[in-house]
Amino acid sequence: MYNTDNDTGTEELAHMEMVSTIVHQLTRNLSMEEIEKSGLGPYYIDHTVGIWPQAAGGIPFNACEFQSKGDPITDLFEDMAAEQKARSTYDNILRVIKDPDVIDPIRFLREREVVHFQRFGETLRSVQEELDFKNFYAFNPSFDMPAKCSCDPGCSK
Repeated sequence: MYNTDNDTGTEELAHMEMVSTIVHQLTRNLSMEEIEKSGLGPYYIDHTVGIWPQAAGGIPFNACEFQSKGDPITDLFEDMAAEQKARSTYDNILRVIKDPDVIDPIRFLREREVVHFQRFGETLRSVQEELDFKNFYAFNPSFDMPAKCSCDPGCSK
């Protein structure tokens, strides 16, 4: 699991660099009129045309985007969900963008999200098989032990 997380994490940083480069190339030579017309005025006031990570709706990136519970099953499902959300975002970008210099790298990034989803799915399957191969509800038995009743030492409810 460590290699999957480490390799994918490294690649995701490269994805961020690619997206930042695309944004920089699209905005570096904008005139003030183009900035105002495109709705980038408030962004320009805070950041000029520097790259500042934020959602399309203007919400700045923060550490709340990262999720971890310490349970490998939960964390792998979270990783898979993140890859699907990234793929959906790239799909939405591809529906809007007409510039082939943007479309080609976005298609590449979308393909990589699909591959990451597959790798995390394979890792999830491996983890589930190691934990309890007869358990169809995915939970980690080392974390989810039944509590004992205080009224009866022999009770496992």
